Amino acid sequence: MAGADLVTSLRRAGVNRGDLVALVISPALELGLATGDRSWTVPGVASEVGRADEELRPRWVLWSGKTAARLATAGTRLATCWDIAAVHRLLFGGWRADPGLAWARLRGLATDTMPAGGPLDLFGSDLFGGDEGDASDPVASDGHLRPEWLSGGWSDGPGRMARWAALALDVAGQQQEALAALDGRPMALATARSESTAELLCAELCADGLPMNRAVAEQILASLIGPRPRSDADAMAQRAARDAEVLRHLPGDVTADLRSPAQVKSLLARMGVDVPDTRAARLREMRDAHPLVGALLDWRKAERIATTYGYAWLDEHLAADGRLRGAWTGSDGAAGRMTASAGLHNMPAALRPAVIATEGHVFVRADLGQIEPRVLAAVSGDRALVTAARSNDLYAPVAAQLGVDRAVAKVAVLGAMYGQTTGHGAQALRRLNAAYPVAMAYLDAADRAGRAGRDLRTYGGRLIQLVATEPRSGSRAAAYGRYARNAMIQGAAAELFKMWAVIVRARCAPFGAGIVLCLHDELLVHSPREQAETVSRLVDECLREAAQRWAPGCAVRFISDTVVVRSWSDAKSAAPSGPAGLAGQQA
Repeated sequence: MAGADLVTSLRRAGVNRGDLVALVISPALELGLATGDRSWTVPGVASEVGRADEELRPRWVLWSGKTAARLATAGTRLATCWDIAAVHRLLFGGWRADPGLAWARLRGLATDTMPAGGPLDLFGSDLFGGDEGDASDPVASDGHLRPEWLSGGWSDGPGRMARWAALALDVAGQQQEALAALDGRPMALATARSESTAELLCAELCADGLPMNRAVAEQILASLIGPRPRSDADAMAQRAARDAEVLRHLPGDVTADLRSPAQVKSLLARMGVDVPDTRAARLREMRDAHPLVGALLDWRKAERIATTYGYAWLDEHLAADGRLRGAWTGSDGAAGRMTASAGLHNMPAALRPAVIATEGHVFVRADLGQIEPRVLAAVSGDRALVTAARSNDLYAPVAAQLGVDRAVAKVAVLGAMYGQTTGHGAQALRRLNAAYPVAMAYLDAADRAGRAGRDLRTYGGRLIQLVATEPRSGSRAAAYGRYARNAMIQGAAAELFKMWAVIVRARCAPFGAGIVLCLHDELLVHSPREQAETVSRLVDECLREAAQRWAPGCAVRFISDTVVVRSWSDAKSAAPSGPAGLAGQQA
């Protein structure tokens, strides 16, 4: 039996829990494996990999999340992995992380002369002497991986598959060495492991989807933008009707294209509303200036839903099984935040009532509170800010320390992290430098690096690419400074969030519960109703575990607003399940 062969062969190779085992899967479902100094192939299917994972619990080395996606689609969930692409993004920044680039960067090879991928060219070097060496070796004479291997030739036979797996194991080992060599980043290895496992979670989010009730969704759409159009002409008529609700506030001889910011600005000026731009935040401040402004804001809301989240969006992404699916990735290639397509990260709040747990299930929704200033306290080690972060409401002791109202204190703290040094809260911001000098110095150092075009690394070791290709001065330099100080905090917060998410994934699975949405600092866990209280408690306990692993001994209290709800939209009104409304976890 192939499954028995896989487990047996791994046992014979001396594989124990946590050992690195490289895994590649060919289109023909043959498995390439490598561990220690041995590499081999066995026939297999996804379920057999799952059985080996359950019995032996190795850390699977994967070239990228594509392998995890194939397994997840087939119903196999790996416990842990080492994702080469994810770790490459951590080490070297950016988005591109294909095997050829990961190999080249670790070896210090020139990446601007990397050979292009693609099938073997009849006029290529191997046939006509341009590239010395054996084409059966994945490494060319210039040290780069051969394009033919990179474009799928690695699966042309058992020998090649075994070699490709061995190559993955080699790259993983070099990545571990590179992480260990990062100065002042003791958590880099732990971050790499959680980032890798986050890619397993992303594969499962893609496969499982978000529960959504189609009937409720269509009712919401009908109330906002009208019934489903029966034809293109019907759709145009609905669009015209939406426009008319705005244009009716104008004199009869005045009209404009509401989709043109310049025309809308001129239109507002004719009605006596003079604004520098037509951004929604600006218009909300002017809502009472003229009935046209409120109508325009309502129109924008309906237009966005009609064009981006309307019936076409629903038909494309909501499957017959009642799950809304999009593509997920564990890193945006910048500061490292998770991303999702199909509107999963930008779904209008109006549609959240349609996100309903399936029969017999509920959602456990957990939202991290005041995560950015708490992360700043942890990564900077500012003792005064750490003390403030032990409170349920961090801004209250900060306000007392600065001698200002809580609202002003909040603006000042957020302004410090976003680089806003003028406007509301500017005076309190200056007081922050005296009250929390270590934290402010941490942000200022990042700002200077951004202005000067020097790369940075987050608390967990992710490279933030800032190297300047041209001189920066004035407003351009200041913008890079603001980006740098914010990226250091956003990046660290993303690392903590993903560590929390992967621990929740592991601890809640035995209870039949699984994460169905990761939204910035928020988790949505789909749980059997009878296990809801247990899962809710576990989610909060996992935050404490994540904080202890991510920043051991930092003494910062991380809090989560955790509630059990039937619909995602109920989360705002539901009673929190934690003590005093918050589950506080101290690292």
